[in-house]
This record gives sequence, structure tokens and C-alpha cells, in this order.
Amino acid sequence: MKKLVRTKKGVFAGVCGGIAQYLGIDVTVVRLIWVVGSIIMGAGFLGLVIYIICALIIPLEDDIID
Repeated sequence: MKKLVRTKKGVFAGVCGGIAQYLGIDVTVVRLIWVVGSIIMGAGFLGLVIYIICALIIPLEDDIID
């Protein structure tokens, strides 16, 4: 079963890398969607807040016990 985790190879907190890994798509696509979505939703501030919340909620890949 696939689990959503943050990657250690991420630029900031690994949120986009984890989402890309979970969905099986390129991380650049996820980052572009995140930036464009953030700009559309509220001049980037709301996207930043959601990113921080995701970084706090989504566990790091090493913290998962199978």
C-alpha cells in the first residue's frame, strides 16, 4: 500500500517531492501546479500556509514504520 510521505531530497521540506512520488509523476510538475495554484488562490500566501501545514502533518519517509 502506498503512503504519502515527505522526501528527504526536497528543496524545502520535501512536500512536493512526496506528493510527486505518491502520484508517480515528476516533481517539477507538482511544483509548477503548486505555484500556479497558490497564485490563483490568494497571491501566494494561502499556498505557503498550506505548504507549512502539509510539512507539519505529512511524516518524513524515515519516520514511517511498516
